Order: sequence, then structure tokens, then C-alpha cells
Amino acid sequence: MYQHSQVAFDVPFWEDQIAPKLLDGKNVIIAAHGNSLRALSKYIEQISDDDIMDLEMATGEPVVYDFDEKLKVLGKEKLGK
Repeated sequence: MYQHSQVAFDVPFWEDQIAPKLLDGKNVIIAAHGNSLRALSKYIEQISDDDIMDLEMATGEPVVYDFDEKLKVLGKEKLGK
């Protein structure tokens, strides 16, 4: 089972710090531990508990998200390869 405590920690950070900047049209760079990045990806991409375990996250591989005006993910690009 996925670590829900990490999601519980990361979601408020997303809502309080990251989302407002994105809604203001700013670009945001997030550098974090894999578990934190996985939790954020789970939340913003609405990935299920079962499917999150299959999410590949290479160390140091940049991922660029494209969002609509309500922060729904429109696209995701991995830049490492």
C-alpha cells in the first residue's frame, strides 16, 4: 500500500505554495526526494494507489507538466531521455 502520510504532507504544500504560483502564471521548479515527487505526481495526476506503484521516476530526470487554468494536467514530458 502506498504511503498516505507523504501525500497528506505534500498536498497542503501544493495547495499553499505551488498552485498559487502556477495560477499566477509563474513557472515552478520542484526538487525533492523521490517519495515526495511521487506523492505530488499521485495528487496532481490523480493516480490510484494501485497504479502509483508502477510510476517510474528516474533520479535527476526533469519532468515538465502543462496545466490548464484550473491546474488540470494537460500534458507531461520527461526530459531526461
